[in-house]
Amino acid sequence: MFKRMTKKSASLALIAVLSMGVLAACGSKQTEETNPNTPAAEKQTEISGTVTASGSSALLPLVKQAAQDFMEKNPKVTINVTAGGSGTGLKNVADGTSDIGNSDIEAGPEYKDKNLVDHVVAIAPFALIVNKDVNIDNVTKKQAADIFMGKITNWKELGGKDQKIVVVHRPDSSGSRALVKKIVLDGQEFTKEGVTQESSGAVATTVGSTPGAIGYVDTPYLNDQLKALKFEGVAFSKEAIKEGKYPLYGVEHMYTKGEPTGAVKAFLDYITSPEFQSKKVEELKFLPADLLKK
Repeated sequence: MFKRMTKKSASLALIAVLSMGVLAACGSKQTEETNPNTPAAEKQTEISGTVTASGSSALLPLVKQAAQDFMEKNPKVTINVTAGGSGTGLKNVADGTSDIGNSDIEAGPEYKDKNLVDHVVAIAPFALIVNKDVNIDNVTKKQAADIFMGKITNWKELGGKDQKIVVVHRPDSSGSRALVKKIVLDGQEFTKEGVTQESSGAVATTVGSTPGAIGYVDTPYLNDQLKALKFEGVAFSKEAIKEGKYPLYGVEHMYTKGEPTGAVKAFLDYITSPEFQSKKVEELKFLPADLLKK
């Protein structure tokens, strides 16, 4: 009887072991399918693809840094950023040449039927800059307008030394040029005299190396070779802009054709996120997009 009980016990034990194995296997399979931390689930949410952005050279430093940060976090995404001016960016995104069009100005009426969606990403202060040998520290709005329209051609007319003024322009496609024309010149035309440069960086370099030169750049391009003039007696600062005392700034836009999706949406979500807006934006010498909101 002892032997028969042993065989019976062994059979029951074997059945129990097999049953536990089946249950364990089922439990393991269920965990793999439902656990969001499994490699398969991670692959489903991983962002990948290529994003192209073109346009404003003023906004270029911010977008390039954001792209670098985003690609480090998302190694399967490639973001290509180029300049060319706000007009170029708007045209490219409307035509479908670029995923994103960067612009210092709002899209004009010619784009009203192009299904462009505006994403405001920063406030960009700009400054009127002169070569460091110019012994003028402040200009009024009228004086600045007269310089850029060619009515004042020598610094001695403003109390400076006897030195010819060299105006450094941006091309017609430039959003910075459009802002200066609107804010400083009240819509009047620039003088045709002077030098034209294709980018904000080139303007800064030219003004810094040309005696008597004056131009305009966004504040991220300021350096030790330049002097930023006060405007109506007020120097650029975050507080002066917020309080309405310094009018030289633009609202920076990144346009998409329709609502963005995939990697484009994820990239724009990152730029407008508290993570980027609260720290990186000001480190890059821009100001947060919501600065002027009531």
